[in-house]
Amino acid sequence: MSDRLRQSATLLGFALIILFFAVRLPDTFLTARNLLNISQQLSMLMVVAATMTIVMVMNDFDLSVGSMASLAGIVAAVLFVADWPIWAALSAALLVGLLGGVFNGILVAVIGILPFVATLGTLTVFSGLALYISEGTTIFGRDIPAEFSGFARGGIPLEALGLERLKIPALSLVAFAVIAVTWVLLEHTSFGRKLYAVGGNREAAHLAGIRVVRVRLIAFALTGLGAAGAGLMFAARVASANPTQGAGLMLDAIAAVFLGMTMTKRGEPRVLYTLVGVLMLGIIDNGLTQLRVDSFIREILVGLIVIAAVVVAHVSKRRGK
Repeated sequence: MSDRLRQSATLLGFALIILFFAVRLPDTFLTARNLLNISQQLSMLMVVAATMTIVMVMNDFDLSVGSMASLAGIVAAVLFVADWPIWAALSAALLVGLLGGVFNGILVAVIGILPFVATLGTLTVFSGLALYISEGTTIFGRDIPAEFSGFARGGIPLEALGLERLKIPALSLVAFAVIAVTWVLLEHTSFGRKLYAVGGNREAAHLAGIRVVRVRLIAFALTGLGAAGAGLMFAARVASANPTQGAGLMLDAIAAVFLGMTMTKRGEPRVLYTLVGVLMLGIIDNGLTQLRVDSFIREILVGLIVIAAVVVAHVSKRRGK
């Protein structure tokens, strides 16, 4: 299958999914309110998937992003309870994510442990820390500052466009900003070119003078930071922090990146195509929810989508070599 045909087939499939739900749900699916709602629901996944793209460019991946998101939310909530200023609590939570990502990078890039094994281990570690710090309970209510949760309810009003009582959610704006920054990083900086060089051939990249270990460390650090940011967004949106609330992010993020890879030349991760993958998953989830389809059906569909995307991306990479 040629690159153009593969891209067209994926985009056609996406269009058919939208058409299917639009026909089945004519009064609710393609409304401005629902589309804005989808963008807000996907904002956390957008952030995680964007930063997951960074490590997957190098043929690495990070299984710990979901547990890191949970841990960051718990850290911020516990510090809120301890009367830390909002900026200090959020900074500490982001620092935890950054350090967690660096730890993953050390295990993978410095020690040489396989990413699957290393991040599977840290997934358990971060999850255990979240449960330990929170004592296995959800932190909510007065312990969560109104200014923090209020940000998630904010946004840009659309009254000027004739859409009264509607606004572009603040969390969606944050997510698209992260997508934009990641796109610039990967497509228009020397660091991005180094990432793709390392992903193409690590030995050749090393011989070309690229500090492969350093590049991989930074990539994992950014992924940890993105996971922590998503965890804070989630906590702000629901005005609470739960030690397991980020559990579903990892699979969906990897699925989104692989979906995007089916649309790129030689099956390379590209963040804008990752965004298309995120939207595809979100639209499927939203449509099935409105149709009142059981949640396990959605899990089956996501699993099948991942398998199909991995097969297509793998075949594309082999053809591109």
